[in-house]
Amino acid sequence: MALTHHIIFVALLVISVRAVSSAAKLEPKQTVPTSPAISTAAKAFTDAHNKARAMVGVSPLVWSQTLEAAASRLARYQRNQKKCEFASLNPGKYGANQLWAKGLVAVTPSLAVETWVKEKPFYNYKSDTCAVNHTCGVYKQVVWRNSKELGCAQATCTKESTVLTICFYNPPGNIIGQKPY
Repeated sequence: MALTHHIIFVALLVISVRAVSSAAKLEPKQTVPTSPAISTAAKAFTDAHNKARAMVGVSPLVWSQTLEAAASRLARYQRNQKKCEFASLNPGKYGANQLWAKGLVAVTPSLAVETWVKEKPFYNYKSDTCAVNHTCGVYKQVVWRNSKELGCAQATCTKESTVLTICFYNPPGNIIGQKPY
């Protein structure tokens, strides 16, 4: 019986060594900065931002629970005290974007970020200006090269049929005299 156990143990040891050796031969895959497990919404916000950033060659953002908590506090305050009105974001410790949408059942994280990124065609990188009747600051904050962290939150005001989305960025972007990338 003892001999059988040793043979089985040796066989398992050989299988384990072969599995480790095979795994070591695998080609490495591209990795994305990791952080603690994040919610589906947080991942969607991060992915949408990083898609826009990749298009201009800027490094990806990582999700910050600290920024998420700050955005959540402000979004809840705007919902509970201000009926989802636009929040006063300036001056602030962080860079910020917000989206106010009326009459929508839901605003996905992707839709919020895509709305900000839609200003890209109106941004002139060479002169660092925006076309008349457009605001490119929200786009520029999404792709600001020095911003490294992101945290967002949403609030829904059912009675007013509005959704407020707020994202914070650290360090902040939109610094006068500097281009975003």
